[in-house]
Formats: sequence, C-alpha cells, structure tokens
Amino acid sequence: MDVNAAVAAVAAIGGLLTGVFAVLAFRWSEREQRRPTRSSLHTDAVLPPGVDTVLSVLRSSAVVLDESDSVVKASSAAYALGLVRGGKLTVDAMLKMARDTRRDGEIRQVELDLPRRGTGRGEALAVSARVAPLGSRLVLLLVEDLTEARRIEAVRRDFVANVSHELKTPVGALSLLAEAVMDASDDPEAVSRFAGRMQIEAARLTSLVQELIDLSRVQNDDPLDGAEPVRVDELVAEAIDRSRHPASTKAITMVSGGTDGLHIWGHRGQLAAALGNLVENAVNYSPARTRVGISARRVPAPGGSLIEIAVTDQGMGISEKDRERVFERFYRVDPARSRATGGTGLGLAIVKHVAASHGGEVTVWSSEGQGSTFTLRLPEAGSVRHRSRTIEPDRADSADRPTPPTDPHFEIPAPEVLP
Repeated sequence: MDVNAAVAAVAAIGGLLTGVFAVLAFRWSEREQRRPTRSSLHTDAVLPPGVDTVLSVLRSSAVVLDESDSVVKASSAAYALGLVRGGKLTVDAMLKMARDTRRDGEIRQVELDLPRRGTGRGEALAVSARVAPLGSRLVLLLVEDLTEARRIEAVRRDFVANVSHELKTPVGALSLLAEAVMDASDDPEAVSRFAGRMQIEAARLTSLVQELIDLSRVQNDDPLDGAEPVRVDELVAEAIDRSRHPASTKAITMVSGGTDGLHIWGHRGQLAAALGNLVENAVNYSPARTRVGISARRVPAPGGSLIEIAVTDQGMGISEKDRERVFERFYRVDPARSRATGGTGLGLAIVKHVAASHGGEVTVWSSEGQGSTFTLRLPEAGSVRHRSRTIEPDRADSADRPTPPTDPHFEIPAPEVLP
C-alpha cells in the first residue's frame, strides 16, 4: 500500500506540473499574439487613421516613408512602376526629396524622366513626383505617370505644326497669285493663266480642310452610331465613280471582281470614304494607260469571317522604309509628286482610323517598280451583328445603284498570293 500511495502521489504531482506548464504556455502564446509585429506597427499604429483607405483609392502611385526611409505603405501602382523594391524607395532623386521634406516640412514637386525597367529599350518614363509631410514622422510621396500625356501632347504639337505648314503653302500661293493678277491687269492672257493657278490652289486648300474635317470625324464618332449592313458591291461602285474622271484623263482602266453579295457592318459614310481614298490614291499614283483593280472576298478568321477588299495598282511602288510610315498623318512617299497630284497626306491616315474603329485593319504590300496592293480587312456583317444593337436593315432597293464595272480579261492579283 505504501508503494501504491507513493506512485499515486508522484502521478498527482506530475499532473499538477503539466497543468501549470500548459497554463503558462497558453498565456505566453496569447501575449505573443497580442504583441504588435513590425508590419502592424507600420500599417496600423504608425499610419494616421483613415490614411490607408485614402491611399488605396488614389489614382497616383503612393509611397509612405518613415524616419529611417523604410517603406511603410506603398500602392500596387508604385510597385508596378518600379519605385519600390525590397521595402526601399529605388529612385534616389525622390529619396532626397523625402529627406529634405522630413527635415524642413516643405512640400516639394518635380518632374523626372526615369528609365523604363525590363523593356530593353531606351524609352523614358515621365513622372511627376510630389512629396509632403504626413504627421510628425512620416513622409508621403505621390507619383503620377505622365508618359501617355506627353506622347499625346507631342502628337498634338506635331499635328498643329504640320497643319500650319500645309495651310501656309496654298494660302501663300493664293496671295502671290492675287498680286500677280493685279500687276498683270492689262494682260488678259496672264490674268487667265494666274486665275487658273488660283483655282488649283483653292481646290487644294478646300481638299485639305475637308480631309481635316473627315479625320476629326472618324476619330471622334462612334461607328456603331447609325451602323448598318453595307454592301461591298455598292462601296466599290461608289469608289470607282469617285475616281472615274481622273482615271479617264490618264487612260487608266478601273475594274472590279471577287465575291458578290458581301456585307460589312458599320458606318456607311466612313467606309465609303476609306475605300474611296484607297482607289483615288491608286489612280493618282499610277502611270497613264495602266489598270487599277478592286477585289473583294470572304476569309475565315477566329471569331467570325472577315471581308478583304484589295486595291491593286501598277504604279511606282513603295520602298520598304516608306511602307512603315505611309499611314502617318501628312507623310508622303514623294512630296513633289504628292503636291503635283494634289495629295494632302491625310488620306491613308483616315483609312487607318476607319479600319481600326470598325474592328479591322489596313495593310500594304508593295514592290518598287511593280505596284502596290492596299488591303482592307473588316468584320463581316453577320459576325458582328449579335454583339451590337439590332438595327432593322431598311436599305433602299439597290437596283437603281450603279453596278461596278467588270472586265473578265483583267486578272486581279489574289490577296492570298501576296506576301
């Protein structure tokens, strides 16, 4: 009995000690859980109430630094721009601004050009950085990306400069011709010659202003406003009629071919202007007694069929370096020849914007001395009708519309064989 009693006493003491250790371990665990961590000190105890919520809704990239220049809080945009890495601010100029602001409490702002990380190119990232004190210990850094705004401003500035130059040429010519007419008032033959030149310059000025208006419309208008199924045959016929007179003057034969009965879903006026510009360019840049062909066909594509409209000429062709820029505003492959033909350098830019706004594209194949082929690729009416609002096609009877001229002896280069 004495042995059993001793064993029982030892077991009781062991259980008591185990319970004491368990209670102590539980309380120590709770105390550790309640102890603020380094991250919680930064985000909860250090940041003033409500600041975390405000920073999360700002459009600018936000970074909060403490007195040791460590990042207390940073938005996802700041990480995306590469401003924060490893808990530190990576831009030395911004770090210096933050230290100066922490020292004297003054708000500072500066625009910087930062290297774009990970692109392998020399492109710069334009940003505007603003630093302000946040309480007594923290500094708030707000960074706004100005890269796109600067690009748009550069495009606008170049556009205004180009427009000013293009308008100055015919206006200056009209002014000089008017003076010449006044000086030659006693010479009817000279007056008639100068008046003819004035008409040419006035027509060029009118064409430039009209194309500027057209370009503005295709950039600002939604092609789904007033969208409808448009017959490709009708677009081709209108484009041919538009260039019939200059083509006959140069003895250029215009022919059409391809698949009949195709439809494109979009804005009829914009589509007619785009195809008309392609045909007009083909006629203007083709030598006399050549041919211009327009072909249309349906091609399968992911998400629905596409309609390809190819305009082929037998002109001088376009060099490889010029092919990459022919769709830029005011760019001319041959400025002297463009002025002789009355070109403004905006026609292909209009075509590009119309194609893009209709969910398509325009491409060019060309070989110097052999000619060029411009191809419009646009979604077929049936493939996009379901994702746009339903519009009842109340098209007038097309029997009264002109039929595109065809020539069975003219073989239009098929788009599939072009590079």
